[in-house]
Amino acid sequence: MIQFIQCSFAEHGQRIMEIYNKAIVETTATYEHTPYSEEDMRQWFESREKKGFPIIGAVTDDAQQTLMGFATYDLFRSLDGYNRTVEHSIYLHQDARGDGLGGILLEKLIEAATAQSLHVLVAVIDAENEASIVLHENLGFVHFGTLREGGHKFGQWRDVSFFQLILPGSQTPPDTVQNPD
Repeated sequence: MIQFIQCSFAEHGQRIMEIYNKAIVETTATYEHTPYSEEDMRQWFESREKKGFPIIGAVTDDAQQTLMGFATYDLFRSLDGYNRTVEHSIYLHQDARGDGLGGILLEKLIEAATAQSLHVLVAVIDAENEASIVLHENLGFVHFGTLREGGHKFGQWRDVSFFQLILPGSQTPPDTVQNPD
């Protein structure tokens, strides 16, 4: 069985770094090219904590409580008008792939984003990652565009597909325009 917890750098930073660095080196799930150092991971945690964004971990319910995957989100863009739109990430240890854990973590992110009155979840997916595309479509995400050759990895230009889910609630945007007078 799996339990879902809020991750901390002290308890989970090393394992998250291992999972993410493996994705960097071996997959097109991320277009990062340089594995994270411990300091990079510390800053990654601090950035999300400062914004109040979750880092949801999936841990085994045995004595070891081994982290098998994690999910989080961060701002899609940094401009004020995008402050209710977030881009999410889900990464699984290789031993946890194909068992439905990614979908459960995505459902947990949807719940967290809804509770934080966010409006849109964005998925940025390598266009050849059919498993991730199907997962997102099954949970109601809608394709809203593909950026042809928008990224590169392993010496190839990669097409990037964008999916979105408009969350329930928070339908009226906050009035955030400030008059400079």
